[in-house]
Amino acid sequence: MKSTSFRLWIPTLAVFVLTMASYAQWTNPADDVPAYHPHAPLNVRALPKILSGAQLTGPNFRYRWQVHAYQDAARVGNVLYQLPCNCRCDRELGHTSLRSCYEGLHATECATCAKEGFYAYMKTRAGWTPAQIRAGIARHDYEGINLDEE
Repeated sequence: MKSTSFRLWIPTLAVFVLTMASYAQWTNPADDVPAYHPHAPLNVRALPKILSGAQLTGPNFRYRWQVHAYQDAARVGNVLYQLPCNCRCDRELGHTSLRSCYEGLHATECATCAKEGFYAYMKTRAGWTPAQIRAGIARHDYEGINLDEE
């Protein structure tokens, strides 16, 4: 009787181990990284425009930092295209990168997007690559930016 239950226990354990191993194979820790594009856009003209000029007025642009964020974003749009946004607007709004936040009004309402945009602009001017900036965003280095000073 003991040998029969032992014989059943071994295959059950084997199925369990194989199931867990196959699940781990399909689980990607990178899935928790917000959406971004790994390379610069091939055709910038095909992308929606970052808001600019007269679009940077009205009730959504009450603070100086809001206008400044969009102006800086326009200067580094190709870099923003290659960066994720930690506010997770990819899930809620379908954004494909940090650049998407500046193609509409989202970055006027979201401190995370605005800070990441300022961070990207500053680091790009300092000679950082998009990959280096992505790593800084992953570390939340942008969180120290004070929007009232921008």
